[in-house]
Parts: sequence; C-alpha cells; structure tokens
Amino acid sequence: MQGVPLKSNLFLLFFLVAIDNVAQTQDRLFGDTSVLELTLSGELQELLRDRGSDPQYHALAITYKSKEGPVSVPVKVKARGHFRKLKENCKYPPLLLNFSKESGENTLFNNQNKLKLVTPCQDDKYVVYEYLAYKIYNLISPLSFRARLVKITFENFNNKGKDSDPMYGLLIEDEEKMAQRNGMVSVDRTMVRPEQTQTKEFLNMAVFEYLIGNTDWSVQYRQNIKLIATDTLSRPYAVPYDFDHAGIVYAPYAKPAEQLLLGSTRERRYRGFCVQDMNYFNETIPYFNQQKSEVYKLYTDNVLLDAGYIKSTIKFLDDFYETINDPKKLMREFQYPCRSDGTGNVVIMGLDKN
Repeated sequence: MQGVPLKSNLFLLFFLVAIDNVAQTQDRLFGDTSVLELTLSGELQELLRDRGSDPQYHALAITYKSKEGPVSVPVKVKARGHFRKLKENCKYPPLLLNFSKESGENTLFNNQNKLKLVTPCQDDKYVVYEYLAYKIYNLISPLSFRARLVKITFENFNNKGKDSDPMYGLLIEDEEKMAQRNGMVSVDRTMVRPEQTQTKEFLNMAVFEYLIGNTDWSVQYRQNIKLIATDTLSRPYAVPYDFDHAGIVYAPYAKPAEQLLLGSTRERRYRGFCVQDMNYFNETIPYFNQQKSEVYKLYTDNVLLDAGYIKSTIKFLDDFYETINDPKKLMREFQYPCRSDGTGNVVIMGLDKN
C-alpha cells in the first residue's frame, strides 16, 4: 500500500503541534474560569485622557498573583473602541493590551500579542452580564471568542496617589488566536453578505444574537463580527463579539439603532437574512433546545449575580424558548427579514457613526 509522502506527514505534524501549543497557551489564560485579579500601574491618567481618534500606546505594567508571588509584566496599552471610548458615554475606555514576545514569556500572558480588556462603562455589574453572553456563545459554538473575567485595580489612579476600587473587567481572546485554536485563519474581505458565509454556523450565530437581544451587528460592515475560514479563499464563518448593547445585558446606555424602530434592547428582532422556508432551521432550533439547561445554569448557579437579575434573565430566556418552540411565533419572528414593511434589511454600520 502506498503511504502518504514524508513531506505531507511532516507538514501535518508541525501543523498539529502548532495548534496544540496555541491551545495549551490559551488554556492557561482562558481555560480557567476563576476571576483573575490584576493591577494596572503606570501613567494611568495619561492613558485615560488619551481618547481621541488616534490614541497612542502608553508603557504600563500589569501584575497578577501566582503561587510564587506577584508577577509583573510590561505591556503597552491604549484606548480602543468607539461608543465606550468617549468620555461622555463611559467613565473608563475599553483598552488594548499589547505584549511583546519577551515581556510575556514564562507568564500567564506567554504567547499573547494583543488582548482586549473591557472595562466598566458605568457599573461593573454590566461587565459580568456581558461576560455571560460570551459564555452562552461558547456553549453554542467552538468558533467563538473566549473571555476571562478579571478584577482589575488601577494603581495610583488619581492625582492623590489613590488606587481605584477593584472592578470587574473582561479579557477577550485575540482574533488570530481564536482562529488558530479552530484550525483556521482570520479573513478580511470587503462586503461579504450573510448568505455568503457558512449557513449552519450563521444561523446559529443569528439565533444566538436574537436570544440575547442584540441588534448591534452586521456581517457586511463587520459590525461586531469577525470572519474566519479554513483558508483565505474558503467560505467564511461569522463570529460575533461585543455584546454590551444586548438586551440580556440591559446596560442603561445601550439603545437600538433608531432605524430599527425598536423601543428597547429588551425587544428582540431577528436580523438574519430572509428565509421563506422554515426547514432551514430544522437543525438550529433543536440544537438550541439541547443547550437550554446549560444556558440557564450560567445564571441560576452564578454567585456573582443578584436575585433580581437572575429572575429577570430567566424570564427573558423563557420568552426566547417559548418563541422558538411555537411554530407560529417562530415563523413570525424569523421571517421578519422578508417583510417589505419592516426594518429587517437595515444594515448596521456602527452606532458610533449615526
């Protein structure tokens, strides 16, 4: 029997080793579900003032506790984002952490390059709520961003040298690392329509966005969507992120885009492409039903949540599952993009560009 060429075997071996190394690194940071305590130190006032259209990197240090004691890692940090970056919207801007290969070596941030750090816009409880939205999608698909809940302190935060109170933050997996973990690459193609992405994964993603009550996304303009594929020419998968405008988070600053004609983020709107044949969802709906108990457990078993939020969220989830298991309601909601008198064809370019 003719064997596989040696070069092919070697290539496959190196490829699998590379993926395994990435997975092991990711598991150190994102495989742990405990809350990671971090301290950010340096010229923080300069960083927090630098929120213009072209923010610069600032040299800081990030410290965490290990079994051997505190570990301090040099890092370059800058403000990022759009809506949450603006001072009039949020107290703290989201941050981009940029590690050099040398600085993160032999630390929790080994092999990390750039990580997004979500900071509290207003009350840090909404960071926890957004974190759980990421966890829901982790249940739905491995083609999803991992997130790690952190408790972060800004050292010498104000002019009086006082530290900030510890507050919840959120580390988001790097796009390239997420793609590599799934044996794929990130792709950047212009004006890809939803119908041109992998259909099964798109339907899972669009129904998930409906579940959490998020309308702030579009494939066409990459609004809170990343594309990954097995190679640069293959049909891509749409991967969602950034869920602070979702109804399940219910942040006080979050509002649907005016052109959607919605009164609140708690009002759901399915924003997939027009599907007349409901058989398209024959695999999607049972799959969400299979995940139901695990989705609920994220809230019912969570000691970080207060009873009021758990109760309201369970009701929000109940409404979703009642809808998808009622054929008439399902058709009414999921065929909404086909209505000529609706807003199902509105494409979100970004709430910051209104």
